[in-house]
Amino acid sequence: MAKGEGSEQYSNANLLQNKPLNEDDVKLATKSDRGGRLSVCNKICYAIGGAPYQITGCALGFFLQIYLLDVAQLDPFYASIILFVGRAWDAVTDPTVGFLVSRSCWTRFGRMMPWILLSTPFAVASYFLIWYVPSFDQGKVIWYLVFYCLFQTLQTCFHVPYSSLTMFISSEQKERDSATAYRMTVEVLGSVLGTAIQGQIVGGANVPCIPSALDLGVNATVFLPEVNVTKEYVSLDELVCHHHLPRKKSYMVAAGVIGIVYIVCAFIVFFGVRERPDPTTLQVKKPISFFQGLRLVMGHGPYAKLVMGFLFTSLAFMLLEGNFALFCTYTLGFRNDFQNILLAIMISATLTIPFWQWFLTKFGKKTAVYFGISWVIPFMILIVLIESNLIVTYVVSVAAGISVAAAFLLPWSMLPDVIDDFKICNPQSQGHEAIFYSFYVFFTKFASGVSLGISTLSLDFAGYLTRGCSQPDAVNLTLKMLVSPAPIVLIILGLIIFKLYPINEETRQKNKKILQDMRDNEHDSETNSSIV
Repeated sequence: MAKGEGSEQYSNANLLQNKPLNEDDVKLATKSDRGGRLSVCNKICYAIGGAPYQITGCALGFFLQIYLLDVAQLDPFYASIILFVGRAWDAVTDPTVGFLVSRSCWTRFGRMMPWILLSTPFAVASYFLIWYVPSFDQGKVIWYLVFYCLFQTLQTCFHVPYSSLTMFISSEQKERDSATAYRMTVEVLGSVLGTAIQGQIVGGANVPCIPSALDLGVNATVFLPEVNVTKEYVSLDELVCHHHLPRKKSYMVAAGVIGIVYIVCAFIVFFGVRERPDPTTLQVKKPISFFQGLRLVMGHGPYAKLVMGFLFTSLAFMLLEGNFALFCTYTLGFRNDFQNILLAIMISATLTIPFWQWFLTKFGKKTAVYFGISWVIPFMILIVLIESNLIVTYVVSVAAGISVAAAFLLPWSMLPDVIDDFKICNPQSQGHEAIFYSFYVFFTKFASGVSLGISTLSLDFAGYLTRGCSQPDAVNLTLKMLVSPAPIVLIILGLIIFKLYPINEETRQKNKKILQDMRDNEHDSETNSSIV
């Protein structure tokens, strides 16, 4: 038996007995994991774990707003409360779960894997109940608020450990970057799958709209109440799509299919990925408190600049995502085609992920940020200036998908570089990967909650008509502002902040060499100790 194989078996034996790793275990783990090469199968299994977050996130991002307004028939004010509170709660749970994960003990399955496996069935159940319309009216708002927040919490228990797993599948920067590219490709594919499942199942089940005075060309004060009264007798359960599936049930069928995919992906990660103990992390003698960890990570300049830059750019894409279905349905008039337009965006993003991975490798990550994120700006301008034209809309959507791919790939590709930089600057303070990842998404999720709440509330103030065949001019103007000028301003602010981000390719290569020297020195000291 080779020496490395014996070391690996010794380390795994302690993990199987639920024993914490001591310094001897750390040395043996360091030797057994030296190199950190990942097979293509390892990378694919790891990447598949990113799909559930994007599938459910895409379905909720594109369809929850229009579902609450036109299917659950909630007042826009209450819909805005649900969207804001749900997202804000989701943001709060990220650093909390990140802190708990960082304090978790190693088990026979690792430290991250139990979180991923145990949260999955409960997350799927709560997700399904989000898309169920209860028979009562009084408690509808509470129903959606409770299950939306519950799902966000349980999904966080999956996604924070999973995203932190990037630092534990390999010690090699190149291998982590490659695994991240695999992951981003699968995540965009997950977005395509989420858009396709949700869009194609429920897209054909469009609720017959209610003609308003705007459509009839008459005085609203005289005829609108009469029109609404005649249409109130039409139950959503009686409205069927082309597949003879009731409108409400179509959302539940889509949720069931997505839930099955969620479970399958979780099991593939659990059985297909090996979580490797990080020697620098395992040598931490005393875990720091939550607020100490917060001060450490937010006090690291490159991390703060990276978070703020992607805070604004992510907010821009979230505004576009949350309002694009309504924009296509009402402003552009593509009520029967909006799900296919959304699908075109995500397919385009999927196909261009490999291009952006090649681009950032060739020209650097900061350059990729400038080109990739700013690419969408002219198409955002074009979509609100052109007349309603389906072919042009598809062309614009495909072009915009190229920028969406960059927005998917770059944040998660750059974060490991910041963590490596932190390790060099703080060699005595290690083991905070989960905190870095959780706070990274905290700010973007909180901002997205604010954006969704404000945008839905803006539609309410503009006079949004639930299930209307058309909307007032004020609503169409509001939708145009939410999918073009507002996101453009946010993107520009984000790109300005990125000018201050200090980790360029030269710094990244320098940090890589320093970390390798640190590992070599550790290996030499271990060798000398064993000789003595």
